[in-house]
Amino acid sequence: MLRRPLSSPIAHPLRRAPLWLLQAGFWLALLLTLWACTAVQAAPLAYVPNEKAGSISVIDTETDRVVATWAVGGKPRGVAASPDGSRLYVSDQPTNALLVLDTRTGEVVRRVALGESPEGVNVSADGHLIAAASEQLNAVMLVDALRGELLASIKTEGRNPEHAVFSPDSRWLYVSAEEASQVDVIDVAARRQVASIEVGKRPRGIAFTPDGQRAYVACELDGAVYAIDTATRQVLQRIEAGEFSNGVAMHPDGRTLYVSSGRGATVAVIDVAGNRVLAQIAVGQRPWNMALTPGGHKLYVANGRSNSVSVIDTAKRQRLTDITVGELPWGVALR
Repeated sequence: MLRRPLSSPIAHPLRRAPLWLLQAGFWLALLLTLWACTAVQAAPLAYVPNEKAGSISVIDTETDRVVATWAVGGKPRGVAASPDGSRLYVSDQPTNALLVLDTRTGEVVRRVALGESPEGVNVSADGHLIAAASEQLNAVMLVDALRGELLASIKTEGRNPEHAVFSPDSRWLYVSAEEASQVDVIDVAARRQVASIEVGKRPRGIAFTPDGQRAYVACELDGAVYAIDTATRQVLQRIEAGEFSNGVAMHPDGRTLYVSSGRGATVAVIDVAGNRVLAQIAVGQRPWNMALTPGGHKLYVANGRSNSVSVIDTAKRQRLTDITVGELPWGVALR
């Protein structure tokens, strides 16, 4: 009877299996390594415009340290970042311009003329449009983010508008004004105001739930925040939030709202489902505008009179630290 040689792959097919297993294991390990490298992303950066210092403080949110300070001159106030984080949009009051900064270098790469005394800046979800409130013109300036062109100047009934915030679907702009007791609603496609919603005195910060079904507006002279049903454009509830309620930030999960109290030096934590205050967290003096990290784990609060940014652990509802920035910080943008 003939026997196949011991080296024959037919007689002993398992002898070649370890090589194939090793090769497969090698490629699997390589793919997992490449996946892990691409999955790991740097912590977002927080950008803080300092009005009196004429600068932007850049904070690494992993270490909570200032890693750069960009001199932009003038009086930077409103701030927003492009969705991809490559551009920062800042309103500059003395030059009545929107400054477009390259976030890799901190350099101003474009200036877009706005109306007199621009303040709050906001970007649409797709990053195509920028809205800037122009106080002296009583208007919202709509800018094409890609081309850097002014598209429209939209008049508002409220005098001295401060914030213009896009709804999550970018169909509407809600506008607050210092000399008003209302929130003006702009139809973005039609580029005109189509409604007003009565709220408290001197409305300031605005935030939407992620589904766009509710909007929350802080009213400074009322010390309260107003919950609005966006479908009916009716106020659902008035919530006491602290003296000189000002900045507003919505958690990404839509369950928690944060409202700064300018005179109380606190941030109110509000349960969205019940529209009730769950806690008050002490921060620096004159907390103003603020922003959350993308996952909502940290809240960064600009403290105008303390020249600092307070960092809050949202899960523990505790202030973690205060970061020294430039003089008179206005707000925070995160990307």
